[in-house]
Amino acid sequence: MTRGAFDHWQPITDDDDTIRAALEEASIPALICTLVHLTGDVTPIREISLETGFMADPNGGVPAATQSEIRERAFDALTALRDGRASLPPAPDDDTVREMMDFLVGGELGEDYLEFLQSELSLRGEDPYGQPMIDEVPAEDRAGFEVIVIGSGMSGILAAIRLKEAGIPFTVLEKNADVGGTWYENRYPGCRVDSPNHTYSYSFEPKDWPQHFSPQAVLLDYFDTIATRYGIREHICFNTEVQRAAFDEATGRWQITATRDGETVRHDANAVIAAVGQLNRPRFPDVSGVGSFDGPEFHSARWEYEHDLTGKKVAVVGTGASAFQFVPEIAKEAGSIAIFQRTPPWIVPNPDYHASIPEGKHWLLNHVPWYAKWFRFLMFWRTSEGLLPFVKKDPSWNEAGSVSAENDMLRQMLTENIKAQLGDDPELLEKCIPAYPPAGKRMLIDAGGWLETLKQDHVQVLTDSIAEINPGGIRTEDGVQHDFDVVIYGTGFHASKILWPIDFIGRDGKSLQAHWDGDPRAYLGITTPGFPNLFMMYGPNTNIVVNGSIVFFSECEIRYILGCIAMVLEGGKKAIDCRQSVHDAFNERIDEGNMNMAWGAPGVRSWYKNQKGRVTQNWPFSLRDFWAQTRAPDPADFELID
Repeated sequence: MTRGAFDHWQPITDDDDTIRAALEEASIPALICTLVHLTGDVTPIREISLETGFMADPNGGVPAATQSEIRERAFDALTALRDGRASLPPAPDDDTVREMMDFLVGGELGEDYLEFLQSELSLRGEDPYGQPMIDEVPAEDRAGFEVIVIGSGMSGILAAIRLKEAGIPFTVLEKNADVGGTWYENRYPGCRVDSPNHTYSYSFEPKDWPQHFSPQAVLLDYFDTIATRYGIREHICFNTEVQRAAFDEATGRWQITATRDGETVRHDANAVIAAVGQLNRPRFPDVSGVGSFDGPEFHSARWEYEHDLTGKKVAVVGTGASAFQFVPEIAKEAGSIAIFQRTPPWIVPNPDYHASIPEGKHWLLNHVPWYAKWFRFLMFWRTSEGLLPFVKKDPSWNEAGSVSAENDMLRQMLTENIKAQLGDDPELLEKCIPAYPPAGKRMLIDAGGWLETLKQDHVQVLTDSIAEINPGGIRTEDGVQHDFDVVIYGTGFHASKILWPIDFIGRDGKSLQAHWDGDPRAYLGITTPGFPNLFMMYGPNTNIVVNGSIVFFSECEIRYILGCIAMVLEGGKKAIDCRQSVHDAFNERIDEGNMNMAWGAPGVRSWYKNQKGRVTQNWPFSLRDFWAQTRAPDPADFELID
């Protein structure tokens, strides 16, 4: 597989001043581990302790004088490499790498974590998400197994790359006119990723991102570039929306019906990989009159840029992630904005949210051997496993508004951040502090823009329930009519309607949507009994709240799917079907796990839950657990079909 940036660092030719300036921008924890590679000396990781808790200082609380010493040592090592006075020592052995990882996470990792994290770190260039099972299948057998991939967003492109690498023929059916999925469809002002970009990228294609949290256009360009670089475009049928997919039990193949430019088209394949995402079917509020407004009325995911908002009276319905991003942008031009809020979001402050990555950081990522690897590892840990203790439920905890002592500490920290910005406005402050536990709903990252926007004179937050949308605007339950020029819905998506509205028909003519009945479930979020050779990426219960990047889950999922295909081919079978007992036992564990997390707390409404109150979206365990469970399929979990 073609590798991306940072696997081969660029030669150091810059002058001393450039190197010193770059080192001032370094992450000290990542730089300390990098020094072990540059010098072979493990002393720094044994003599220095890091602060590693939630919202810890980016430089790990290392004293300023010690930071200067580390930078000076790094300067000496890098200039020695540049001038030919030194060469890289042998790579650290496994025990040293373990010690380095323990140093970064601030504690001794167990054996179960070490293999996982060493794989993610990929210091020796190994592919942490490759599937060796498929390589053992004869090439001619792989070449005779056809796959349909539905969707060319992040997961669909990834599936296509891995299938091509494995020598398995495939066709991608994409309803849009181009690749990118959510980053193609969501183009509202201020749209950007809310996972650190150095973790929101394929493991095999890291990028020198321009910002810590890049905007939509940059993300779309990333996936567009990769689809072209890996030769995926020639396999994609654009403007092709799948309507129905039926499993033919006689042939063991899937029959797919789709529409392309108004015409019906048909495909068939041995397997289907549904990579359609969960957040691409806009949801409007369940109130009467939606669509009756006389003026422009649209959803943020289908932004209508033809409407000039300058000086206009704008209504925004919802305070979720999309509104959180676009309201500060449209507030710069709108005459007034009224935000209709059901529940406020918890806000995690991050000064880098809109910040560009300084030139020095770019230099370090591209020139310093191993620095990028440790920097990504540090981001991976701090935004994943390191946060789980703060959102787990303590059954003995009885304080309102939190689920444990750690969660309450998080609540207090986040509350103080809101008070620091809104303390001079008691009425607005009361509207902006949530009553539910942190992580009960999606927490939103902010550098201060949201709360500062709410304080502006032409912006108001309304908490009265909406009674109806009407031609003039919005009437609230208190009987007040609010007239507007424009109504914008930031009300999210039909997240629990996974794979909807595609009609999947499995064994014995069973309809998947009817079988799920609004309560989607799958084994590992990937397979569902009665639907052989139908695989999902970003399926039920594979979403995340605090722990990691969704790209990680997709890389684990396609690795597992390739293992399933290998089992079919090795056995000379037609298809593979998950056993019902395995599926049911897994979902019992998922439900129990989610009930023990903040987002499973009763009384908290969120898009994580379906109409029945069950959490259909989230993975309640560690990333290590998902990684381990999806390394390879267990033959005992499946029925192989002749």
